[in-house]
Amino acid sequence: MSTGPTLSREAVAEVDVTGQFDEVLGLPDHLRDALWRVESANLKAHDSPGGLVIAGMGASSVGGALARAALGDGASRPIMLARDYGLPGWTTPDTTVLCASYSGNTEETLAAYDAAQALGAHTIVVTTGGKLAEEARADGVPVIPLPAGFQSRAAVGYSLVVALEVARLCGAGESLHAEVDVAAEHAASLAVAWGPDSDEGSLAKTLARGLHGTIPQIAGAALTTPVAYRWKTQINENAKSPAFAAELPELDHNELVGWDGAKDLGPFSAVFLDDSDLHPRVRQRIELTRGLIASRGGVTFRVETIGQTRLERLVSMVLLGDLVSLYLAALRGVDPAPVEATESIKSALNGS
Repeated sequence: MSTGPTLSREAVAEVDVTGQFDEVLGLPDHLRDALWRVESANLKAHDSPGGLVIAGMGASSVGGALARAALGDGASRPIMLARDYGLPGWTTPDTTVLCASYSGNTEETLAAYDAAQALGAHTIVVTTGGKLAEEARADGVPVIPLPAGFQSRAAVGYSLVVALEVARLCGAGESLHAEVDVAAEHAASLAVAWGPDSDEGSLAKTLARGLHGTIPQIAGAALTTPVAYRWKTQINENAKSPAFAAELPELDHNELVGWDGAKDLGPFSAVFLDDSDLHPRVRQRIELTRGLIASRGGVTFRVETIGQTRLERLVSMVLLGDLVSLYLAALRGVDPAPVEATESIKSALNGS
């Protein structure tokens, strides 16, 4: 039994004028198509003793963080993110640098690309086009082409699979090629269970109603740490609402104390992203932490990943968080597509 406004397909369509739900529900197809696009790029395997650096901002970098988590112990060399105007100081010609920008015009990623070229690092580009594709093709750098027409944050399946495949090609991680197909099939069934045509009491709709009107903190651990960050950014961008991400067990050593003042400051909530493979003490911490937050007036939820492989379980939580963020947008009555604040910063920088 559900309470509150309906979240039927007809109801969400009233605010989702650009079809963001369809883009998110397309995740299974995006995962499969990404494999084809990497194969079509005819990239050659090469050895990178210096590991892999994934340079990108926003949604373009999230895929790298998710790929690193999905690999887990299957990552045999460092896989690092560069969310800045350059590369880590330890980057050498023996490092592979994957420059990821959906638009191809992200200024930080363009600067990282220039840094990689100056170092002589093995560089690969993934983009829809723009200046990044233009420079890469002029330099003879391989380009993995992405389909245009999405919000960049809806292309997370592409950025995840591309990062996994580049990690395999450069020797930084084992192949998860077969697991991608399984994860895609699993996500397709979850999209039906949680999508706009699902029952009003489905998990995604229930979570959205529970979080509506609150400022959520999304807590992850190990596999779910980058997923928690993804939830946070999707709530920020789609629901146009503040949200924060934290990691256990670190959360218990500082942020937990801040909940003492939560009741005096506003309605807060906490979502704990659990996983069957977490350290037993971390799973115990989730219950203890949740109880303490609830006693201080916070609304709390514990959600467990679904699936057999690490990649299946990770993808399940990415899809759930994306849908929750869109349902929150519907409940707030806001169009999830525009990101006016981000665009205003870009315009101001371009005019300076």
